[in-house]
Amino acid sequence: MLAETAYGKSSVRLVKVSRHGDRHDLKDLTVAIRFEGDYDQSYTDGDNRDVLPTDTMKNTVYALAAGSSVEEPEAFGVVLARHFLDRNPRLRRVRIDLTEQPWGRIAIGTREHGQAFVRQGAESRSATLQGERDRITVGAGVRDLVILKSSHSAFAGFLRDEYTTLPDASDRILATAMTATWRYRTTDLDFNLTWHAVRNTMLEAFAEHDSQSVQHTLHVMGRAVLDSVDAVSAVRLVMPNKHHLPVDLSRLGLENRNEIFVPTDEPYGLIEATLTR
Repeated sequence: MLAETAYGKSSVRLVKVSRHGDRHDLKDLTVAIRFEGDYDQSYTDGDNRDVLPTDTMKNTVYALAAGSSVEEPEAFGVVLARHFLDRNPRLRRVRIDLTEQPWGRIAIGTREHGQAFVRQGAESRSATLQGERDRITVGAGVRDLVILKSSHSAFAGFLRDEYTTLPDASDRILATAMTATWRYRTTDLDFNLTWHAVRNTMLEAFAEHDSQSVQHTLHVMGRAVLDSVDAVSAVRLVMPNKHHLPVDLSRLGLENRNEIFVPTDEPYGLIEATLTR
């Protein structure tokens, strides 16, 4: 028997240019849609009468983007979720995932160009909508936010056994490509303002914290969000430890004064936690 089913459309690419005279606004989104509902007959009997084609889901993204603002990914996700719930009676739950690829304006001297843009690194903004008949919950996040601090980071006093070779470190580089996601208490808020408030709070906590481990700093960052941004009910942080290993210069007849490092991609430590109110 069928235990669980879902279907949808993934990696729907959308770029919207909003034209205001000679100054244009650019939004670059990737959207995924996932339906859960009473669709068992399409699997067991080949009965498609209640199945909305995934191609229609894709077209809906473009049609609603043409008539709605996509300035806030979360708000556009709410529009999509309500549209699908209103029109598909067998749909019990819809999930909308949105990822924003950020672009900045190219500067010409001290002036920002109105129609020319440059991609802003690996970081991306995310939003997740869970829609049911009686409620819609909104989450947001940031992915691959690469951050580094060159001091006030240590890792010492850890458990040792016969296979431990790692030395204590009292002053090391702490670097990560962080992914953070959080859940909002309401759908009635300024999503852009709140997203930036959460991101800035995490960055400030990271920079100011006297870290004894990645775990230690992760907790301080999550706690700072819950203490500072009332609209957030829970936050999850995933922080891969991007190791920067001191280079042994003694073989070259030189002293490494905690200045020369080699960054390594693999293997890496992976630290994660969820904090709630």
